[in-house]
Amino acid sequence: MKVSESIADCIKNFKTTGTVFGDGQRNIIKLFSVDGAMVNIKSFKIPNIINQIAYKYFRKSKARRSYEYATRLLENGIGTPQPLGYVEHFNWLGLQSSFYASAHLQTELTYRELVLQPDYPDHENILRQFTAFTFLLHEKGIEFLDHSPGNTLIKNEGNGRYSFYLVDLNRMNFHREMSFDLRMKNFSRLTPKEEMIAIMSDEYSKLAAIPYDEVFAKMNFYTIDFQTKFHRKRARKQKLLFWR
Repeated sequence: MKVSESIADCIKNFKTTGTVFGDGQRNIIKLFSVDGAMVNIKSFKIPNIINQIAYKYFRKSKARRSYEYATRLLENGIGTPQPLGYVEHFNWLGLQSSFYASAHLQTELTYRELVLQPDYPDHENILRQFTAFTFLLHEKGIEFLDHSPGNTLIKNEGNGRYSFYLVDLNRMNFHREMSFDLRMKNFSRLTPKEEMIAIMSDEYSKLAAIPYDEVFAKMNFYTIDFQTKFHRKRARKQKLLFWR
């Protein structure tokens, strides 16, 4: 996709310019000043050989999906930083590198702070508004597969109102309608804390007109299932690293 000349220059000189943003464990995100505005450019990790071929011939790259999904979210009235474009570099084999550019959005917190800081100011109100935001996603048939603590930016608009913005967008499904189970499973990666699950269940039950006990039981079930699999997988990795 064609991007502005200024953004193209940032991508061309990505390795030597810009300010690193975040931990950069898998992908690298950098901030650039472009025409007086801050721009966030994400460089995706070079895929393995199989995916290099797949992203050239069979599947859309993560950068392209991020741009297209961001555009689709905004069309549905769902918050996400303004998409500015994406760039893909291919060779004879397949995709070598890809970049996604968006406007940089400065916010006060992410969902992660609600998990780590139970005494965060206005905690319950934020959590209930986040639940309403997720309910809106579900009502529009949007399944955000990476609905995890760091991927929702939260902006304090004042007077007890908050806005929510999704990031890390390359994994989504769009449905005509989402089942109750699919909706509840979409909460599973957010928090292991039962008291937070109880608040989200209470708010969701009101919005969906489903008994609280049913919502809590199902949301808690999927959360426990995810946590069990997550810790089992991490234990296996640690065991493998120990024997190396």
